Amino acid sequence: MKAVAVVGSFDDLRARQVRFLEEAAKIGEVHAWVWPDAAVRRITGKPAKFSAGERVYMTQSLRFIKSAHIASGLPEAHAVPGLDVFKPQIWAVAESEAAVEKKAFCDGLGIELRIIPEKNLITIPPAMPLSPRLAHRRKVIVSGCYDWLHSGHIRFFEEASGYGDLFVDVGGDDNIRMLKGKGHPLLGQNTRLYMVLAVKYVKQAFIGSGFGWLDAAPEINRIKPDLYVVNEDGDRPEKREFCEDRGIQYLVLKRVPKSGLPRRDSTSLRGY
Repeated sequence: MKAVAVVGSFDDLRARQVRFLEEAAKIGEVHAWVWPDAAVRRITGKPAKFSAGERVYMTQSLRFIKSAHIASGLPEAHAVPGLDVFKPQIWAVAESEAAVEKKAFCDGLGIELRIIPEKNLITIPPAMPLSPRLAHRRKVIVSGCYDWLHSGHIRFFEEASGYGDLFVDVGGDDNIRMLKGKGHPLLGQNTRLYMVLAVKYVKQAFIGSGFGWLDAAPEINRIKPDLYVVNEDGDRPEKREFCEDRGIQYLVLKRVPKSGLPRRDSTSLRGY
């Protein structure tokens, strides 16, 4: 399989950027080079919203990425860094970021420049139907809105997946609006579902078809999970009772960020 490099700040890992990485992964094994904080400021003229460590953690969590690294020094906008360590066969770039300087750089080093059309990045592929048979270990379920996927969500998925194959209930738009009020969710349910499915710790994800805090109830009855995991904010008496009635283990995890990263929540990121 060919080695594919992708390069950038990866400071805005939303659906379009993830679609780009998914398209790059169709070419070969994707190795991401993440600009350090100083390079983001120099190249874009603005400071990075998230630290290089957090950006690498987020990028590495995606199922489309083979490896992610912080580029050393002050890399250039139109060059692939780290060639002394690893030389890719292909450099994948989005059509909107293509430049003659990138083409000249690749031609000089014998690297193929592969441009991914913008039209490929605007459509979110449909999710596969829910299938409990995909699980090979204990079945674990979590539920939530996941309105702006951040490092706290990734860490939660990472921890929960340690207990078995992880199924994620993504709250439907109407239910989230009812629970959280006007202005929620910020992103539509199909976009939120796509982002959750892109995380390598997730076995399968779906839109909850129920309502209220137990909107996942119909799917839970179908999946028959061994364990329902929530964080401290998501702990509800009705969830405990629901699990007790069905013999499902109920586990509350503390909201502890990945070592070295700040605590995140979707509400505080809405302005980004």
